[in-house]
Amino acid sequence: MKLSQFKFDLPDNLIAKKPTHFRDESKLLVLHKETGDIEHRIFKDILDYFDKDDVFVFNNTKVFPARLYGNKEKTGAQIEVFLLRELNSQLKLWDVLVDPARKIRIGNKLYFGKDDSMVAEVIDNTTSRGRTVRFLYDGSHEEFKKQLFDLGETPIPKYMDRAVNADDAERYQSLFAEVEGAVVAPAANLHFSRELLKRMEIKDCRMAFLTVHNGLGNYREIDVEDLTKHKMDSEQMVVPKDACDIVNRSHDLGKQVCVVGTSTLRAMETAASTDGHLKEYEGWTNRFIFPPYDFNLPTSLITNFHMPYSTLLMMTAAFGGYDNVMKAYEVAVKDKYRFGGYGDAMLII
Repeated sequence: MKLSQFKFDLPDNLIAKKPTHFRDESKLLVLHKETGDIEHRIFKDILDYFDKDDVFVFNNTKVFPARLYGNKEKTGAQIEVFLLRELNSQLKLWDVLVDPARKIRIGNKLYFGKDDSMVAEVIDNTTSRGRTVRFLYDGSHEEFKKQLFDLGETPIPKYMDRAVNADDAERYQSLFAEVEGAVVAPAANLHFSRELLKRMEIKDCRMAFLTVHNGLGNYREIDVEDLTKHKMDSEQMVVPKDACDIVNRSHDLGKQVCVVGTSTLRAMETAASTDGHLKEYEGWTNRFIFPPYDFNLPTSLITNFHMPYSTLLMMTAAFGGYDNVMKAYEVAVKDKYRFGGYGDAMLII
């Protein structure tokens, strides 16, 4: 497959800038992968397609307030610092992106907060835009993290093209977010309301949770036409034993294994064994999934509508079939489905 095969025209007004009023009331396009048939539903109708002992596999990562604004020493120039991951809790070292990058050099100090209460020193240039910084803070790690996160804001994607508001802290987070470490919300999770989760329980559907800390790699532009030459950024992931037991039981019963989100899909393919079962795993994944691809475990996928040329669209097309998914995207644009992290959803079954 070539990069150019994942182009489509997406009008700006279809990129969702805010979520639906209720989590489970976004639109839902249902794509039947065997026939290519399409249905139009509301997300809360999704349980019409599932039954007892079918399992939903979720990513329970938690988004932290990763975007900070500070000032460079001497010049006072405003700098955006995007926290990627903590490298060393004792030394308070973090991988970050800085913008504008050209203004920042090793040894520069950056000041945050109204009274410059937090100071960071740049100690390494790791990539063309990336940096490693050391925060200069004398208190405990818990106090440091609290103050750091108080200064940060919810990292809604840049394509939303608006300021963060008070609702984003709650809505750009799933109800079952538990393990802190993501800078991008697993968007498919955001459609699940408390009422819908309760109905799943009543219907005797199963729920399994694994962890993938979504990074910014999915937004990185692909700069090669030949997709076999693209390298994905690595993301940290954990598949615990209880998730394996739940998924493997449903699989062995011949029930649906519904993967919620492309990050979960990557993780499950990383941790799938050759006998078609999910195995425990703790580490990193840089698996890049694009058509054609044979999946081991999942029978269905819930995902949002993604941007042109994105790795997320490629994963979706690998699961639903390239022709089916690109046709569904044409229908979605025509019918004014909303795209992106706060957008509408697709069920491929």
